[in-house]
Amino acid sequence: MLNKVLIANRGEIAIRVMRACRELGIRTVAIYSEADRDALFAKYADEAYYIGASPASESYLNIKNIIGVAKESMCEAIHPGYGFLAENPSFAYACELEGIKFVGPSSKVIELMGNKVAARQEMARAGVPITPGAKDSVSEFEEARQIARQIGYPVIVKPSGGGGGIGMTIVYDEANLKKGLEMSSKIAASTFGLPEIYIEKYIEHPRHIEFQVLADAHGNVVHLGERECSIQRRHQKLIEEAPSPALTPQLRKRMGEIAVKAARQIRYENAGTIEFIFSNGEFYFMEMNTRIQVEHPVTEMVTGIDILKEQLLIASGERLSVKQSDVHMNGWAIECRINAEDPLNNFVPSPGKLRGYRSPGGVGIRVDSGVHTRYVISPMYDPMISKLVAWGRTRDEAIHRMRRALYEYVIVGVKTNIPFHKAVMENKRFQSGELGTHFITQETTLIEDMKAIMAREQPLEEKLSQVFDDSKRTAAIAAAVAYSQMLKKNPGADARP
Repeated sequence: MLNKVLIANRGEIAIRVMRACRELGIRTVAIYSEADRDALFAKYADEAYYIGASPASESYLNIKNIIGVAKESMCEAIHPGYGFLAENPSFAYACELEGIKFVGPSSKVIELMGNKVAARQEMARAGVPITPGAKDSVSEFEEARQIARQIGYPVIVKPSGGGGGIGMTIVYDEANLKKGLEMSSKIAASTFGLPEIYIEKYIEHPRHIEFQVLADAHGNVVHLGERECSIQRRHQKLIEEAPSPALTPQLRKRMGEIAVKAARQIRYENAGTIEFIFSNGEFYFMEMNTRIQVEHPVTEMVTGIDILKEQLLIASGERLSVKQSDVHMNGWAIECRINAEDPLNNFVPSPGKLRGYRSPGGVGIRVDSGVHTRYVISPMYDPMISKLVAWGRTRDEAIHRMRRALYEYVIVGVKTNIPFHKAVMENKRFQSGELGTHFITQETTLIEDMKAIMAREQPLEEKLSQVFDDSKRTAAIAAAVAYSQMLKKNPGADARP
């Protein structure tokens, strides 16, 4: 078993890793930037080290400094969390060179699956269905035109490297193909340092369904079922659930077996996610995330398996604690990402100080968060406040439980996307499970629905806002003190009729 692990991340995921470590008796080391000096995760760890200035490039992306802290604190392993360096093969390789266990797959596997063209080729060799399109990267317009004509419009042009939807361009006809190629290549070069792009058929009404896999160093691979991640904005997930309302038991079994096959093909080790595009009963490989996912809690809630602990056990050389026959999905879980952003103003970030914070509770509710009252949401990083998860025996119960939890959530000081989540939970199409990656743009009444909910329902945070308002509280205390002093000087002043 590992004795000490450095968590190369911040916020809620850093605390999530530390919780798993604490349950396993593993000591933890946090790294923090200037902006995170007073953050909860830095206090939660057994040891904490200042890593650099607030810009991520000088702190959470500084491989040299992170490796230096790991060596100084005598850590045996580094857990990267998600984001930052989690899927950076250079970071994993630096750990390998120093004899530090990277809690994740090898640098070679990260590099392989990080290149979308190479990943498609590898999956095709494994017999995994891939979207019709180019077999290799495309550099010439004529080549791109021939491929597009062959597979039919619309097509999507994607960078070979990177992720998060950055640089993807949808092209609906040949007249706009050249412009789409140039745009994607330019963004790919500036963002990922790799101008290579490729083309594939654009699936117009897709659902985003992913399968969680676990694999140890002894050849054991299992999947933990699927997650539906179709509620997205600008290719960024906002609401996830497990299982998916679209899959039958037979389809789940088939897709799960293919996900396991994909992991075996590349000799994968640790936790990973095989992501599929799903439409009209057909599914195609999209990409593999070689790290823990933001939305992993919904899988944990329905399977009862602690994925973070499995990661650490695998990194310690242990065998998986479960076999495929041990994995069962019980009930339904939904996750809402609670962000500091204004949903009525195009979801612009809303950084600032939390003057009040009270998370929901009760049966079936889980909150993964790294904030507290007086915590400052920094403009330097992602504005996520927490992940709110609701479990129910059925999807309907999970939705109603989530609606109750959203009402209970008290966040004072910044705008949040809680009204958006309330509107989605009340949306008839969402309630019926008719989901797709274009859900938000297609449901044109969501903004009006948010406004109606805000007008109809006085949030609990408004009812408690005076409790959390420092200025009002300070003024009230000062007034009470002044009144008490006045009574001492003139007792008769309090005469009441």
